[in-house]
Amino acid sequence: MSIVILLSLAVMALALCLAFVRLFRGPSLPDRVVALELFSSILVGFIGVIAIATDVPSLLDVSIVMALMAFMATIGFARFLERGGQRDD
Repeated sequence: MSIVILLSLAVMALALCLAFVRLFRGPSLPDRVVALELFSSILVGFIGVIAIATDVPSLLDVSIVMALMAFMATIGFARFLERGGQRDD
């Protein structure tokens, strides 16, 4: 593997760990929703880099489906909060 790919995977792994910490330590529910969106976005990038490194194009399909599911989950959480759902503020 290339040095650039290994470096990008290492940086994204660190970002995943930090987003995971924010997901559990977030002071409020909206903070946790944003951390979950960040976590899923980084994971999509991680899968994309692995697809490039291994030259397996079907992983890009997995990445696209995961991005769409994460987007729909974020929209669902936003609607839940907008309708007066559980608030920690």
